[in-house]
Amino acid sequence: MRSGERLPTLTADQKKQFGPFVSDYAILYGYSQQVNQAMDSGLRPVVDSVNAIRVPQDYVTQREPLRQANGALGVLGQQLQNAKLQADAAHGALKQGEDLKPVFDQVYNKVVTVPAEALQPLIPAAQIFTQQLVQVGDFVAQQDTQVSFVANGIQFPTSQQASQYNTLIGPLAAQHQAFNQAWTAAVNAAQ
Repeated sequence: MRSGERLPTLTADQKKQFGPFVSDYAILYGYSQQVNQAMDSGLRPVVDSVNAIRVPQDYVTQREPLRQANGALGVLGQQLQNAKLQADAAHGALKQGEDLKPVFDQVYNKVVTVPAEALQPLIPAAQIFTQQLVQVGDFVAQQDTQVSFVANGIQFPTSQQASQYNTLIGPLAAQHQAFNQAWTAAVNAAQ
């Protein structure tokens, strides 16, 4: 399998060729599918919403999608953990010959273990980052008509409001970097 490709569904003919090893492949395929679904439906919306934030006004427009995504991340983390536990249990129960076991273990490590380890820091990084973005959006929305958006920037009538805003956006650069690093590592590991 080349980098960037997903594990294929076996055709009926391939299943015949795999013979008794079709259940071994099913462990890899099942886990891989769950990770791909998690990335596509659970984490990609976070990336899309984050990428949609270009000017301060976007914090307000993206806060609801980010709030929903943040709520789903906790469930997603549990689903990924359960998928790994199921794959580990099925892997541990396999009865393989001494010639096949090291080869399968190597593939299992590449398809299951490495992606699982790469995904571990991603969910918390996404939760922290999206939560902070929602807080910024909530703060700007609470200012209502007191805030004005000028030349891709934001202006507040008081220095106290500007200071609060700056305090809220202060950690975003580091959180964005942590999220991007975790995202890149997870995407690379899942390929």
